[in-house]
Amino acid sequence: MKAVVIPVTPYAQNCTVLWCEETMMGAVSDPGGDIDRVQDAIKEQGVTIEKILLTHGHLDHAGGTAELAERLGVPIEGPHPDDLFLIEGLDDHASKPGFEGARSFTPDRWLDGGKTVRFGNVTMSVRHCPGHTPGHIIFHGAKDKVALVGDVLFQGSIGRSDLPRGDHDTLIRSIREQLWPLGNDTTFVPGHGPLSTFGQERQSNPFVADRLFEA
Repeated sequence: MKAVVIPVTPYAQNCTVLWCEETMMGAVSDPGGDIDRVQDAIKEQGVTIEKILLTHGHLDHAGGTAELAERLGVPIEGPHPDDLFLIEGLDDHASKPGFEGARSFTPDRWLDGGKTVRFGNVTMSVRHCPGHTPGHIIFHGAKDKVALVGDVLFQGSIGRSDLPRGDHDTLIRSIREQLWPLGNDTTFVPGHGPLSTFGQERQSNPFVADRLFEA
């Protein structure tokens, strides 16, 4: 599997184009906006997109989803149904600068922990990681040791939990119980900012480093 990250929206959200090297079939994760730029990246890589994947329903991650799905004629998979209230609220932001045209939609497939998604010959597993939003999920490619974690974890930080239906303790539990078991050598693409590894964050992240939880 290969991938390219395209920062989009005024929040520099990491939209990711992923594809199977054998088939050149791929997926787009979290197309929050700047859809023309996303399509330019798809064309530049020569990828045929099969589906859109969503980690959660916040505007900067999901705002451009309906438009891109229509342009490409592909289904939307994710997030977990507990984020329905966020997706239904996207219409309220359609006039916000940088998010013009954002609108609600109905995913073709809601996702829960234990499910898988496929594009080309690539399979990624789904884990439910609430705390930032109640329906937040992450996508993990075991073979390639890569994960798309949305706004759960960042290099040196963690996602906000003060937004509607967020919860700090739940977020910390999601990171420690759902992300750490995927392996220290797993590289993750966060929703914003640079990539990192779970091992690095377990060592130095000031919010979830292992030393903070030692007896």
